Amino acid sequence: MTTIYDVARKAEVSASTVSRVLNGHSSVDPDLAARVRQAVLDLDYRPNAVARSLRRQRTSLWAVIISDIGNPFFTALVRGIEDVAQEAGFSVVLCNGDEDPDKESRYVTAALAERMAGVIISPSGRPALINRLTEAGMPVVAIDRQPRGVAVDTVLVDNVHGAETATAHLLDGGYRRIACITGPRRISTALQRLRGYQQALRSAGRTATEELVRFADFRERGGYRSMVSLLDAAEPPDAVFVANNLMTVGAVQCLVDRGVAVPDRCGVVGFDDIPWAHLVRPSLSTVAQPTYDLGRAAASLLTERIAHPAKAPSTVTLRTALRVRESSIRARPEPGDRLAGDRGEPARVH
Repeated sequence: MTTIYDVARKAEVSASTVSRVLNGHSSVDPDLAARVRQAVLDLDYRPNAVARSLRRQRTSLWAVIISDIGNPFFTALVRGIEDVAQEAGFSVVLCNGDEDPDKESRYVTAALAERMAGVIISPSGRPALINRLTEAGMPVVAIDRQPRGVAVDTVLVDNVHGAETATAHLLDGGYRRIACITGPRRISTALQRLRGYQQALRSAGRTATEELVRFADFRERGGYRSMVSLLDAAEPPDAVFVANNLMTVGAVQCLVDRGVAVPDRCGVVGFDDIPWAHLVRPSLSTVAQPTYDLGRAAASLLTERIAHPAKAPSTVTLRTALRVRESSIRARPEPGDRLAGDRGEPARVH
């Protein structure tokens, strides 16, 4: 059986250097670390996980607790986490919180019981769960959502700016009665994206009315039901900003089922890019997030937290990018045309 000393001889380093590389310490010279990793591959060395766990009081596993495994947003994000984890000598266990605080709590319990090396979590809104992790000394990074009242390493995007840019784009396109479908009130991303929508309206001298806002569940059914409610209102919107990708799918499906033409009768911008957004007709305008980079940033923070447990918590905020496609650019109206929601006022020509 290959031992750590065989790896050390092959890489021409000390056994302690091999140990530091395998344990993910960042203090090892990159060239030495590369030699060790190559020796590990050449010799097919497999550390004794049980013995390492007993010595370190931790496994070499990270728990990655995401809020919805069915959301394509998390695909590239988890890949970014995994790539950094592998480079640092860790493996990833993927857990689906399913937007269910109780299910998320069970995964937190499992991570503590299995003495995992660290946790990356997209929290459902319960700060007590993250408190359980930090109070047990578990290295933890929050991703995508800002936990309330808890000081931990966090990786976010600028949700307010992304939503404000999307809404301003619709306003610039001549839409006047713009609705917002956002997520649950307990989740930071939902409130931040709502705030960005409201800021864009105020900046344009418009009133941000509650009658044009719907709180849903970040799922397709929530987007569909919210769009039904908006279309059935006394004054339906002529555009909608939807605060995540799955709800955007639901909202667009509702518009199709109701025979509402996009973008001429109702413009649409969603938050989170969708892999096929450019393939549907009309193609879908979205606010794109740097999902892979979000994952890499979270994993880098976790490796730093493992190596330096006492360092002050930090927050990394990445920018979004508006991808303008056909769903938010309507044809120039002819004189005398009316738009959804008009009450006799002629459409403005730009």
